[in-house]
Amino acid sequence: MLRAEGAELLVSSAACGADLLALSEAGSLGLRRRIVLPFDRNKFRATSVTDRPGDWGLLFDEVVNEVEKQRDLLVIHPSSEDKAYVEANHAIVDEALSLGEQHRVPVVATLVWDGKSRGENDFTEEFGVYARTKGLTTVEVMTL
Repeated sequence: MLRAEGAELLVSSAACGADLLALSEAGSLGLRRRIVLPFDRNKFRATSVTDRPGDWGLLFDEVVNEVEKQRDLLVIHPSSEDKAYVEANHAIVDEALSLGEQHRVPVVATLVWDGKSRGENDFTEEFGVYARTKGLTTVEVMTL
């Protein structure tokens, strides 16, 4: 998908699953990667990577270390714990828009999900809604 979209850079969080897979692939393709985290990397690793099924910790460490060396790791300071992931979503979209403008490239928001809202705390759905309010085209990659 990164090749098909003509991606030149990727702005993402680094949660287990689609985030880490996309970041790893973008690195393999030589794309610039910007990671946005709502907390310091150790707290994020514990709450969004290693607390989930699968062995994502090593990939997280590898990708974040590479991105940090390039000075493309952004840790935001949310206004509250309850708003951390929403504010991180907004920061991802805003960073992508800013970088897109700087590099004069189009920005596309990608959602990897099953297309079904889990309700009020569905941060993937919220990401898509925010991206569309900013005028972004959204591409949905459907999972089973």
